[in-house]
Amino acid sequence: MLVALLLLLALSNAVRIDADGGQCGSNPTLNPRPHSVSILEFGAVGDGKTLNTLAFQNAIFYLKSFADKGGAQLYVPPGKWLTGSFNLTSHLTLFLEKGAVIIGSQDPSHWDVIEPLPSYGRGLEVPGGRYQSLINGYRLQDVVITGNNGTIDGVGSIWWELFTSHSLNYSRPHLVEIVASEFVVVSNLTFLNAPAYSIHPVYCSHVHIQNVSISSPPKSPYTVGIVPDSSDSVCIEDCIVSMGYDAIALKSGWDEYGIAYGRPTENVHIRKVYLEAFSGSTLAFGSDMSGGISNVLVEHVRILDSNSGIEFRTIKGRGGYMKDIVLSDIQMENVYTAIAATGHCGSHPDDKFDPNALPILDHITLKDVTGTNITIAGSFVGIKESPFTNICLSNITLSTNSASTITWECSNVSGFSDSVSPKPCRDLDSPSNSSSSCFSYLLSITEGQTAVL
Repeated sequence: MLVALLLLLALSNAVRIDADGGQCGSNPTLNPRPHSVSILEFGAVGDGKTLNTLAFQNAIFYLKSFADKGGAQLYVPPGKWLTGSFNLTSHLTLFLEKGAVIIGSQDPSHWDVIEPLPSYGRGLEVPGGRYQSLINGYRLQDVVITGNNGTIDGVGSIWWELFTSHSLNYSRPHLVEIVASEFVVVSNLTFLNAPAYSIHPVYCSHVHIQNVSISSPPKSPYTVGIVPDSSDSVCIEDCIVSMGYDAIALKSGWDEYGIAYGRPTENVHIRKVYLEAFSGSTLAFGSDMSGGISNVLVEHVRILDSNSGIEFRTIKGRGGYMKDIVLSDIQMENVYTAIAATGHCGSHPDDKFDPNALPILDHITLKDVTGTNITIAGSFVGIKESPFTNICLSNITLSTNSASTITWECSNVSGFSDSVSPKPCRDLDSPSNSSSSCFSYLLSITEGQTAVL
């Protein structure tokens, strides 16, 4: 299927997405765009030194006129294309040829400053605004960012230094951020050295992220790979992600701002991914989850050399919920904590949050999980006023290493288990047949996921 997709790209040299984006298992249909131009036609120079921001902006402004004529493609040939922030338009394909590298400028003045996202109310790292991402889209339809394994490199070192030295004037930018848009495809590319997030769809519907490779150095601070944020009908598949903090993180806003905005992340399918996270988690839910996260299916995942495998994060005052989530066929190797859920993670943006806004964690199912060289099998630390409920564990075998003294940690949590080794703590050790809803829910979500998406 991937070979056929690449052949179609090469033959058409311009593609558009039909309206089935966001479904794993059925690749988005990419049809030829009727118009195509090269970035060279707008004076761009691919020497890695010439700033090409204006060339990208002018090219996309020109291609915007074709939005009602079937759309258009911006072709980026081999070369090193230095640029600051630029915005995409609807019915556009950004195509990076093999050997093409879009490089983010290391001068912060080349990155525009924009307002915070309404579900966060301020910059995540610094109060106030935030630097605009390298490649952006706002209120768009039918956007494709793809190529023949071209590269988008954020050259994040200057941003990491500003972050660690507390010298940021605004919160760090991301590599790609698509906001309030529908039918988005990101595929067949390599993403390197993001200042913060690599791919951030927020307030989006029908997003398909496929066959991308994403990495940043192990000690790059709080760099994250793919972040579906208050978005629905999202597919992430056939990806390799290795990051300093989290590999894939699902979010939906922050405290009173996320509660007021009220847009959840839901109907997400993640499959066939290889993940590595140095200091965070390969699969993270939260801790920014005030709009809610639900109806998520994760399957066929390989996790290597990471601090945490799967982690659910929240804190009193977040509100929101994480529920109806199924993870299956997970293989881990060299992971410190295999499975974790904590009600004491994160901070608050200001003092206006409601301390009585208690998050809910309910109906989380993990089955067919194996792990070798694991230090802590599971850590479930819930909230006294809102315990974690219906944690369902089935067919889990985790081989712990000699450093393990406590294999499970539990408080304020309840659930059920079947065929779990090492034996879980008493709070999770009830047999699965004690619950009529726990494992029966697994069948319903796995059978219904494609229909929902």
